[in-house]
Amino acid sequence: GKALADRMKQGYTFLKMDLGIELLMNVPGALSAPLGFLETMKEYKQVFKTPHGSIDPKTMRGAAYDLFNTAHPFTGIHITETGLDFLENYMAECRAVTGYEIPIAIDHLGHIPLEDCIKLAKRLEKFNLAWMEDPVPWQMTNQYVRLANSTTVPIGTGEDMYLKESFKPLLESGALAVIHPDILTAGGILETKKIGDMAEEYGVQMNLHMAESPVACLAAVHVAAATRNFMALEVHSVDVPWWADLIKPSLKIENGFITVPDKPGLGFDELNEELIAEKLHADFPIAWESTEQWDKEWSNDRQWS
Repeated sequence: GKALADRMKQGYTFLKMDLGIELLMNVPGALSAPLGFLETMKEYKQVFKTPHGSIDPKTMRGAAYDLFNTAHPFTGIHITETGLDFLENYMAECRAVTGYEIPIAIDHLGHIPLEDCIKLAKRLEKFNLAWMEDPVPWQMTNQYVRLANSTTVPIGTGEDMYLKESFKPLLESGALAVIHPDILTAGGILETKKIGDMAEEYGVQMNLHMAESPVACLAAVHVAAATRNFMALEVHSVDVPWWADLIKPSLKIENGFITVPDKPGLGFDELNEELIAEKLHADFPIAWESTEQWDKEWSNDRQWS
């Protein structure tokens, strides 16, 4: 709850937190899984925290590949009553710090099957959550319907989805209370605006996923300002003091709000080239150099969270 309280002190009026099996890895009796699976997850914990293309591809084959690419219904991971008690108490402690007036969404449940999502959602209904995010892969429309029919917690997904037509089956099903597309994933400014407008027709709120630079942030701001069913814009760089200065003039977030700029284009004058040069990764010390080295890189092309 301390991190949430710090956000509130900074003036933010909408919060999101992780609540899932990552918290249970070292809690005795909190999880069950096929023998050896959880131990393998712990062994490859560093792999989870490292950008995929930076890892030797050999590391990501075999057991590690299965960890990354086995969808929720097939992992065999289940949360026990001990685990459910832990997560319920964890959420209660967070609400004891924040109070109940401020919205809180939860994310990163982990790759657990639908039935466990239902159990967890029922435990969390009392905490007045804004939404539960990406509980199962977005392609599994029928599972979203079953989950939505089993709980009063609002259900949301969308950050991994591309183009308007991907959202239509979920919206038509009535399973979603919230969508959260990312303009860089969904297809750009206009496509995200179309997605938001379609969601409005189905009575679904739109939030925007955004873990990018101030340039993409301002693009998202313009989409948000033009969309009637918009609620909140996610910001992942609150604790990076120089992030907002990557553009000129600096992006201003005051009390959790960004003023929509009225300048031409996205609303900033130029990139802060000096700061960009200062903050370059040690392995890539030259800005705007050829990126041919990435042609030989690889990634796990997983299409769901």
